[in-house]
Amino acid sequence: MHPLVMLGISIAAEVIATSALKSSAGFTRLWPSLLAVAGYCLAFFLVARVMNHMSTGVVYAIWSGLGIVLISVVGWLLYGQRLDGPAIAGMAMIVGGVLVIQLFSSAGAAH
Repeated sequence: MHPLVMLGISIAAEVIATSALKSSAGFTRLWPSLLAVAGYCLAFFLVARVMNHMSTGVVYAIWSGLGIVLISVVGWLLYGQRLDGPAIAGMAMIVGGVLVIQLFSSAGAAH
Protein backbone atom coordinates (compact mmCIF):
# COMPACT_ATOMS: atom_id res chain seq x y z
CA MET A 1 0.00 0.00 0.00
CA HIS A 2 1.28 3.48 -0.84
CA PRO A 3 2.60 5.38 2.20
CA LEU A 4 0.27 8.34 1.64
CA VAL A 5 -2.74 6.00 1.54
CA MET A 6 -1.59 4.41 4.80
CA LEU A 7 -1.13 7.88 6.27
CA GLY A 8 -4.64 8.89 5.22
CA ILE A 9 -6.14 5.77 6.78
CA SER A 10 -4.09 6.38 9.91
CA ILE A 11 -5.41 9.93 10.18
CA ALA A 12 -8.99 8.74 9.68
CA ALA A 13 -8.53 6.03 12.34
CA GLU A 14 -7.16 8.59 14.79
CA VAL A 15 -10.08 10.96 14.17
CA ILE A 16 -12.60 8.13 14.64
CA ALA A 17 -10.79 7.02 17.80
CA THR A 18 -10.76 10.52 19.25
CA SER A 19 -14.46 10.94 18.48
CA ALA A 20 -15.17 7.61 20.16
CA LEU A 21 -13.07 8.68 23.13
CA LYS A 22 -15.36 11.67 23.60
CA SER A 23 -18.38 9.36 23.37
CA SER A 24 -16.87 6.84 25.80
CA ALA A 25 -17.60 9.17 28.74
CA GLY A 26 -14.26 8.49 30.39
CA PHE A 27 -14.21 4.81 29.36
CA THR A 28 -17.52 4.15 31.13
CA ARG A 29 -19.30 3.12 27.91
CA LEU A 30 -18.09 -0.17 26.42
CA TRP A 31 -18.54 0.18 22.64
CA PRO A 32 -17.15 3.70 22.23
CA SER A 33 -14.25 2.69 24.52
CA LEU A 34 -13.45 -0.35 22.38
CA LEU A 35 -13.70 1.72 19.20
CA ALA A 36 -11.32 4.29 20.67
CA VAL A 37 -8.72 1.66 21.60
CA ALA A 38 -9.03 -0.15 18.26
CA GLY A 39 -8.83 3.12 16.31
CA TYR A 40 -5.72 4.27 18.13
CA CYS A 41 -4.07 0.86 17.66
CA LEU A 42 -4.73 0.99 13.91
CA ALA A 43 -3.64 4.64 13.69
CA PHE A 44 -0.32 4.05 15.46
CA PHE A 45 0.37 0.83 13.56
CA LEU A 46 -0.11 2.56 10.22
CA VAL A 47 1.75 5.75 11.11
CA ALA A 48 4.70 3.61 12.25
CA ARG A 49 4.65 1.83 8.88
CA VAL A 50 4.57 5.15 7.03
CA MET A 51 7.69 6.26 8.92
CA ASN A 52 9.58 3.51 7.08
CA HIS A 53 9.00 5.49 3.87
CA MET A 54 8.93 9.15 4.92
CA SER A 55 10.81 11.25 7.44
CA THR A 56 9.46 11.15 10.98
CA GLY A 57 9.04 14.92 11.32
CA VAL A 58 7.10 15.25 8.08
CA VAL A 59 4.87 12.26 8.87
CA TYR A 60 4.10 13.56 12.32
CA ALA A 61 3.45 17.10 11.05
CA ILE A 62 0.93 15.83 8.50
CA TRP A 63 -0.64 13.25 10.83
CA SER A 64 -1.07 15.56 13.80
CA GLY A 65 -1.92 18.67 11.80
CA LEU A 66 -4.67 17.10 9.72
CA GLY A 67 -5.87 15.18 12.77
CA ILE A 68 -6.31 18.46 14.67
CA VAL A 69 -8.26 20.05 11.84
CA LEU A 70 -10.46 17.02 11.19
CA ILE A 71 -11.29 16.34 14.84
CA SER A 72 -12.19 20.02 15.25
CA VAL A 73 -14.60 19.72 12.33
CA VAL A 74 -16.05 16.51 13.81
CA GLY A 75 -16.44 18.23 17.19
CA TRP A 76 -18.28 21.07 15.49
CA LEU A 77 -20.57 18.77 13.47
CA LEU A 78 -21.27 16.04 16.03
CA TYR A 79 -20.94 17.80 19.37
CA GLY A 80 -21.86 21.39 18.54
CA GLN A 81 -18.45 22.67 19.64
CA ARG A 82 -17.89 26.20 18.38
CA LEU A 83 -14.98 27.34 16.26
CA ASP A 84 -14.27 31.06 16.32
CA GLY A 85 -12.41 33.08 13.70
CA PRO A 86 -8.93 32.68 15.23
CA ALA A 87 -9.44 28.90 15.52
CA ILE A 88 -10.49 28.67 11.88
CA ALA A 89 -7.57 30.88 10.80
CA GLY A 90 -5.13 28.71 12.76
CA MET A 91 -6.51 25.54 11.21
CA ALA A 92 -6.26 27.11 7.74
CA MET A 93 -2.59 27.77 8.45
CA ILE A 94 -2.12 24.13 9.49
CA VAL A 95 -3.67 22.93 6.23
CA GLY A 96 -1.53 25.43 4.35
CA GLY A 97 1.59 24.09 6.04
CA VAL A 98 0.70 20.53 5.10
CA LEU A 99 0.14 21.64 1.50
CA VAL A 100 3.49 23.43 1.40
CA ILE A 101 5.23 20.28 2.63
CA GLN A 102 3.46 18.05 0.10
CA LEU A 103 3.67 20.35 -2.91
CA PHE A 104 6.99 22.12 -2.51
CA SER A 105 9.27 20.14 -0.22
CA SER A 106 11.26 17.08 -1.17
CA ALA A 107 11.14 16.12 2.53
CA GLY A 108 7.47 15.22 2.11
CA ALA A 109 8.09 12.75 -0.71
CA ALA A 110 7.32 9.10 -0.04
CA HIS A 111 10.01 6.67 -1.12
